Parts: sequence; C-alpha cells; structure tokens
Amino acid sequence: MATTRHHHWRSPADERYTPPAATETSGERALQRLIEPAGLTLNGNEPWDPVIRDQRACAEILRRGSLGAGEAYMRGWWDARDLSDFFYRLLRAGLPAGFGRWQVLRLVLREWLTNPQRAGKAFEVGEAHYDRGNELFRAMLDKRMVYSCGYWEDVDDLDAAQGRKLDLICRKLGLRAGQRVLDIGCGWGSFCRFAAERYGVSTVGVTVSREQVELGRELCDGLPVELRLQDYRELDESFDHIVSVGMIEHVGVKNYGTLFDVARRCLKPGGLFLLHTIGRPRTTPSADAWVSRYIFPNGHLPSLRQLTAACEGRFVVEDVHNFGADYDRTLMAWFANFDAAWPALRERYDETFYRMWKYYLLSCAGAFRARDVQLWQLVLSPRGVEGGYRRPR
Repeated sequence: MATTRHHHWRSPADERYTPPAATETSGERALQRLIEPAGLTLNGNEPWDPVIRDQRACAEILRRGSLGAGEAYMRGWWDARDLSDFFYRLLRAGLPAGFGRWQVLRLVLREWLTNPQRAGKAFEVGEAHYDRGNELFRAMLDKRMVYSCGYWEDVDDLDAAQGRKLDLICRKLGLRAGQRVLDIGCGWGSFCRFAAERYGVSTVGVTVSREQVELGRELCDGLPVELRLQDYRELDESFDHIVSVGMIEHVGVKNYGTLFDVARRCLKPGGLFLLHTIGRPRTTPSADAWVSRYIFPNGHLPSLRQLTAACEGRFVVEDVHNFGADYDRTLMAWFANFDAAWPALRERYDETFYRMWKYYLLSCAGAFRARDVQLWQLVLSPRGVEGGYRRPR
C-alpha cells in the first residue's frame, strides 16, 4: 500500500502474525500481576481488558515498557476494544513500575546531557508531526483547525468547544480593537484568525511547520494576520499581548527561561502573556518513550513547579486555570473524526499509521480522563496588574 510523502515516523519492523497460545504463558502471568490492581484482566471479556494476539507482545511490554507496548500495538500484537478506558483504568490505579526502566533511563540521560530542543533542532517536530499532511488534520480537527484542548463549558460539539476556548483566551487577555497580538506556535492560524475577526486586532503568528504556514496563509487571506515560519528565539518586536497555545510542550525545561525572556522583551509593559499548556501533576525527568519516538520528538510536558520557577524574575502569575478533564472529550471527538475519515485517508496512509494514530489519541484520552495529565492556562504580567487581575471564565 502506498504511504504518504509526509511520513517521518519510524514504523516498527514488519512481523508476521502468530496465533495466541492455547494456554497461559509465563509472560501473560507476569503481565496479569502488573495490571491486576487496575481491575484489568488479560484476555478478559470486558471492553477495557487487553487481549494478547501474539505472544511476543508480552516480552516487548515487560522489557521495553511504554515503547514496547506502543510498538506491539502498532504491529497488532495486542488490542483492547475500549483502548481509552484501558489506559484510564491503568493510569488511575497508578502506572505499573519495574519494567522498561532502561528506555526511561536513556531518555533521562538524553535530557540531562544534551538540549534536545535547542535552536538547531527547532524544526524537527514540525517536520515529524505537523507536516504529516494537512488533509489528515483537516479531517480530524474542528472547522477552525484548532489543535489543542477545547473548552466544553455549556457546549456539546467540537466546533463550539473550540470557539469557546478561543473566545475565553481573548477575554482573558482583554483584547481591544487596534491592538497587535503575537501567537507563539500559531498552528494554522486559528487564534490569529478568530481574534482578528471577532476582536478587531492585528496578529502575528509563528510556527515551525511549513505545511501549517502554507495552509494558514490561505485561511487568513484578507485579514490583518501575518503567519511566519520562524523559531520563537528570533522574535524581537513589540506587542500589546502574547498568547502561546500548546507550544511550550516542545520547548524543553532547559529553554523555558529563554521562551519567557523572549515573551518579556516582546511584551509591552501593560500587556499580558497567556500560556496554554498540557502539563504533568508531578515533575518528571523525561517524556514518554513511545510518544517521543512516534508522535512528538523532543517533547516534554512541564509541571507547575517548572513553569513558576521559570517565571521568577520575569513574570507575575496572575491566574492559573485547569480544565484538563475537557481534553478527554476533545481527543475522543478527534478520534471519532479520524476514524470516520479513514476510508478516504487510507489512500495515503497505511494500516500501521492508523493503529499508531489511534493509540496516540485514545491513550491520551485515557490519561486525561484519569487526571494523570493536566491542561493549564496561565495568565502572566510583567510586573503585576495594578489593582489586580479580574479573571473571566
């Protein structure tokens, strides 16, 4: 089957299917002991129970942890009818420890010894993830092509949830007609377009994805919107307000201070910086091994401690808003769109890609459902808002 020119991910080696053994193996017994505290039964009858279809899956998971589990799923070696609920139950009970530790150690050492998100590697995630093909994201996302968590307060569909989120950002910043606003990590220009149309501001957006810039410029044609293919470190101009939605996850701990320095030098004294980010409830030394290899290379989810430490001496934290539970619903809507569009997309993507993308969306949905991962919006000011910040919701 032909594959798209946009593939930059590494597919696991092609393996032939091996029927499951008739009797329980030692590997299955070991896996059952690990997942039992989560109320999961290996080869059980519940929709969230994992089913082994090839015995090699057991060794891969036990030896290589997250990376082995994801690759084995991509090969079709194991499955679950309700993959999101499998991850919800596993993570809500506490992810099993004691396996795959060498993969974790490798990533920790890489983060410690190098700077994977340095300027020379800034465009890697754009090429590997966001340049997979605009047709994929157009099929999966809402009508505005917003690739971040929706705000589902009092709404029932994805388009409305993303519109609510964009409007919430505009209200938190207090946008007024005639202002100039910067979007660091602008995607296809959804916020830039929304703010220009609804609030009468002019916007500049920067991204590291060539395909996002190409399509985004078409979508923003005729509006006071400028989209650039540019690394955030190159920015040095004045803006009334700054927003960054779902971008700092690619910045890396060693570069948080640099990002905040850039925002501080570009922000007018009375302006606000809204930072929207996925985050971990505890500080972790590295990214998930499977996600790092196949979905977001060089990514890292910050903790609040890491973010507030980077703010010290640069910004006052005016507001923190957690609506991470809304990401579960957003991801499930994305998967429903992707799954429905698959008959058309399969002309350009192979079946391994389908399983990889399904695993990505549904494992993340389960993680947010379990509250193992959070979504924060931080409103920051250079020296504190005089009289106090009044937060909209």
